[in-house]
Amino acid sequence: MVTVNLGMLHYVLDHVYGAFMHRTKISTPFFSRGWGGNKLDLLEKMIKQLFPEVEGQNWPPSLIQPIWKTVWETNSAVLREGVFRTPCDEQLISALPPESHNVRVAFLSPKCVPPQKMACVVHLAGTGDHTFERRLRLGGPLLKENIATMVLESPFYGQRRPMLQRGSKLLCVSDLLLLGRATIEESRSLLHWLDTEAGFGKMGVCGLSMGGVHAAMVGSLHPTPVATLPFLSPHSAVVAFCEGILQHGTAWEALREDLAVQKAAMTLEEVRERMRNVLSLTDVTRFPIPKNPDAIIFVAATDDGYIPKHSVLELQKAWPGSEVRWVTGGHVSSFLLHNGEFRRAIVDGLDRLQWKESPF
Repeated sequence: MVTVNLGMLHYVLDHVYGAFMHRTKISTPFFSRGWGGNKLDLLEKMIKQLFPEVEGQNWPPSLIQPIWKTVWETNSAVLREGVFRTPCDEQLISALPPESHNVRVAFLSPKCVPPQKMACVVHLAGTGDHTFERRLRLGGPLLKENIATMVLESPFYGQRRPMLQRGSKLLCVSDLLLLGRATIEESRSLLHWLDTEAGFGKMGVCGLSMGGVHAAMVGSLHPTPVATLPFLSPHSAVVAFCEGILQHGTAWEALREDLAVQKAAMTLEEVRERMRNVLSLTDVTRFPIPKNPDAIIFVAATDDGYIPKHSVLELQKAWPGSEVRWVTGGHVSSFLLHNGEFRRAIVDGLDRLQWKESPF
């Protein structure tokens, strides 16, 4: 009788997938064009300014006016796509590639239900999620619970991808910070639009992997309580690029050469240390606790080759009142097999919020 340790299998699957994706020569590595020069300095400065001086005071989200077109419609639901200019400030816009200046969203909502009796969740992209489809599939079954789904196309992804970028492999380290910073700004504006323009009774934000990190940041920095639902996500990009499988898909030599041009020659260990310092800006444990900690639900995998358990537990410790739910599996298998658990977390997180007072 051969007993197979399933956890080990899931963990191995992550590493096999990671080796195929990141160690083969099939695709270019991340950050093949280096650090990003002045842009990186600018972003480091801007991200340090994100944190409110006064606890609980967040700057107001920018107003947006999306232009909508209907993609399809049935008796019970409607799918629209919207376009608007990124609400980022001019400094950020000039750092973004021109292809990323216009934002695209998909908006799937129930019909015949007044918005104040509905909730809507903004779904953010994980690494490599360039289209709306997967997140619409995750959100679709929630229509019967009167939960709408808003899917944001990330900067640097889909139709917003710069011409020279291959797939998801960002060219510079500064692009990763830019992607995050713009995603926060755009998501907060969408939540604000859902609240003030569309009149939804409750809002939430969720995402898988990288999208989960961004969801945690948005939940932290939004001025009103929203359900905050990070799935399979680390507490910081340091975990992904310096400890997890993605370190094998990072162009360390190119980063070293780029630094050598600017400074003296450096060892690869010093280059990794510089990367840790830069990416420590994405450490969510440094962000303020979201306004309603009860409505924070992390879903994490028991045998995740990308995200170690300690990373998830650090987040829970930093945000007292939050809940962690464990699913059995690795990063890749949970992503494929546990949509039911992700949906349950969305429903439960929204249930823990108060309905907004109706203006009527």
